[in-house]
Amino acid sequence: MSFQIRGLDAEPFAPLFDLNEAGLSAIGAERVHADEADAYPCRVSLTRVAVGEELLLLNHAHQTTATSPYRAAGPIFVSRSGKTGLYRGELPPMMRERLLSLRAYDAKAFIVDAEVAEGDDVLQVIERFFADPHVAHIDAHFARRGCFAARIGRA
Repeated sequence: MSFQIRGLDAEPFAPLFDLNEAGLSAIGAERVHADEADAYPCRVSLTRVAVGEELLLLNHAHQTTATSPYRAAGPIFVSRSGKTGLYRGELPPMMRERLLSLRAYDAKAFIVDAEVAEGDDVLQVIERFFADPHVAHIDAHFARRGCFAARIGRA
């Protein structure tokens, strides 16, 4: 199957780690330290961060097409040490064992299809969505909390 999942670019987030708590609060962000395994998925590296690692919790606009009623933003975690992850034809570690909401969009950022899947079923849904030539990309969200996980594109 020909798809890729790329983490967010780390560069725009890097200066935010230098802000003090008041500066973070002013932009609606918060500094956190992972206090349990598998609870803080970094949207840059697309991995689960280790206990004790520093992250920022902030709002991120992931569906930004101004003319689409499906514009969307929501909370994400980014780690200080995250380097942009790239996965081709496979799910990143943070998405492999979680229930995902998958939303297929066309070139105008309108939803074409949507499904909830977990484990290997996610790969089948991705394949089915991309079999439709109208699907431009798929946004994955963690189904239980609703947070944006990653964008899935054609490779």
